[in-house]
Amino acid sequence: MRFGLNRETGLNQFLTSWKSSDEPAPGDFSFGLNPNGSPQYFLYMNLAPYWRGGPWNGRSLSGTPDLSTRVKSNRADFNNEAGLFNYSFVSNKQGTYITFHLRNTSVFSSLVLEPTGIVKRVTWREDSQDWALFWLEPDDSCDVYANCGSYSMCNFNNAIKCSCLPGFEPLSPHDWSTRCVEKRKFQCGKGAGEGFLKMANVKIPDAIGTHVYTNLSLKECEMECLRSCNCSGYASLDINNEEQGCLAWYGELNDMQQYTDEGQDFYLRVEAGELAAYAKNSSKSSTATNWMVRVIILFAIALLLLFVSIYLHSRKKRARKGYLEKRRRCELLSLDPETCMSSSKDLPSAHECEENLNITFYDLGTIRAATDNFSSERKLGEGGFGPVYKGKLSNGKEVAIKRLSKNSGQGIDEFKNEVLLIAKLQHRNLVRLLGCCIEAEEKMLIYEYMPNKSLDCFIFDQSRKASLGWEERFEIIMGIARGILYLHQDSRLRIIHRDLKTSNVLLDGEMSAKISDFGTARIFCGNQNQANTNRVVGTFGYMSPEYALDGLFSVKSDVFSFGVLLLEIISGRKNIGFFKEDLSSNLIRYTWNLWKDEKALEMMDLSIRQSCPSSEVLRCIQVGLLCVQDCAANRPTMSEIIFMLSTDTTLPSPTQPTFSLTRSQNDPRSPAIDTSSSVNQVTISLVDAR
Repeated sequence: MRFGLNRETGLNQFLTSWKSSDEPAPGDFSFGLNPNGSPQYFLYMNLAPYWRGGPWNGRSLSGTPDLSTRVKSNRADFNNEAGLFNYSFVSNKQGTYITFHLRNTSVFSSLVLEPTGIVKRVTWREDSQDWALFWLEPDDSCDVYANCGSYSMCNFNNAIKCSCLPGFEPLSPHDWSTRCVEKRKFQCGKGAGEGFLKMANVKIPDAIGTHVYTNLSLKECEMECLRSCNCSGYASLDINNEEQGCLAWYGELNDMQQYTDEGQDFYLRVEAGELAAYAKNSSKSSTATNWMVRVIILFAIALLLLFVSIYLHSRKKRARKGYLEKRRRCELLSLDPETCMSSSKDLPSAHECEENLNITFYDLGTIRAATDNFSSERKLGEGGFGPVYKGKLSNGKEVAIKRLSKNSGQGIDEFKNEVLLIAKLQHRNLVRLLGCCIEAEEKMLIYEYMPNKSLDCFIFDQSRKASLGWEERFEIIMGIARGILYLHQDSRLRIIHRDLKTSNVLLDGEMSAKISDFGTARIFCGNQNQANTNRVVGTFGYMSPEYALDGLFSVKSDVFSFGVLLLEIISGRKNIGFFKEDLSSNLIRYTWNLWKDEKALEMMDLSIRQSCPSSEVLRCIQVGLLCVQDCAANRPTMSEIIFMLSTDTTLPSPTQPTFSLTRSQNDPRSPAIDTSSSVNQVTISLVDAR
């Protein structure tokens, strides 16, 4: 599209506004090309200049820098970096006009002159079905023609928008719109002592009456301007190439505007005194600027050193605090604070069995947030250690949190034992310890969450036991056996659990068994096979006779507990407490009597009796009886047990077990037992064989 003057026909195209938005009669504003001097586009109000586009400077109209062909318009959201249009300016014998071509021919564009005196270009957007503003003028008060009068500069970003050019002062301080006048009468010396001040990033003055020198360089233009007393300044005709032409102004300078980073350079002619004063002020300004820069740099360095000092101090303070926290934790766990190595007499030395402790320590705030401040609704249950809560960490992971109760029969020894042992163990049939919290008076253990809770919640619950068929029960039996075998033989540490029972067997979402609660566990080192203790801890009904009576424990103590577990899983009955008619009897004796009478299948849980393979069940019962033999030497090892349960090999015949637990509180032969790990308050008696 072309818009301008056709010199061959004399036709000069103009846009004329409507009278109003709903009255199409000619209005007060018109827009078109003024070809005098250097051609410029003007917006007129009743034939008086209202806005000026400025002459073409090789890139754009100098008064409309955002119409540059090299930059993207900032008035609409277009992704084409080169702009929506290609602009060019043509001035020859045929005509003077500006052309613009849409880069995308599918886009509709329109040049509109509003009745209010706004000229704008809009484009149609298909996605939103409306007209988008691309460019408009005038945009602010400085765009209005000669708003500050002649020999002045308008800067919309300044509080006082109008200012006189160097060497000029306002004719009336109260009315800037009149004009600025020379401070001193200009004495034309034909260049002697005179010079030019460079004014950067400006809208050059109205170019009507300018002289266009197409063959002069910018330096030659300066010399040409000095030859005439009427020349007030000059500028480059093409800012892309300052060697190809210039414009020289003769007379008043009107409608200048200061931009931030657009526009072009204008060279203003000033007399010698003003030039010297400007040079002096520039020197002072430069000196002041240099001092300011130095002050800022020194201040920045001082500020940086202060921040670095504060950072290093706080880092040292945090490191000290972290070391003290670590020291407290390690001392609590009987560890060397420098290496976090065990120094407890109950645990082997670092050179024998231990490696550096590798565990996550959670802060109390994290645990409080995970449990809603230990809300009762989050409580899963309570054992000898203390309450257990379900928690949810910030990453969404669900955990079980065991909180040591102040009134617990267990204490720091059990807490320490669990942290040190289970942190070293990794097996699919052992519950995983994620970390612990030791802060203030709180001591907590954080485990992976088991959605199906513990085994006793199923096999001893009349409403839920039927959900565990024989296949599930057998897999649970094998899972427990594999977990104990890992503790006894395959782990880096040889561990005796000492408190195997149904409530310490947890079930994950797939009903896989996971052994938990290592608070009473002990480590064997080297070739150690047996140990003795004066503090018998465990749960009645699951303790082997040599441990309960003499404090002797070994891997065979866990085998006895596994045998009791095995019989309870098959029968759905507790070892003690279900024979209400005969308090001296228990599950072991009951099973033996049925085995002796070849009626062992009658001890099976009624809820699954009809759906299980009798041969596999009988093999499990026989293995269970072999595990609860009175003499530890007669019990199989866990590796032998897994082999017997997994194959059809012929099994040895069990002998009658004679060890029994009763509820007799007055038996003089009952030894003192530490019941801290048990919820069953019973005593131990030795019952003779029948």
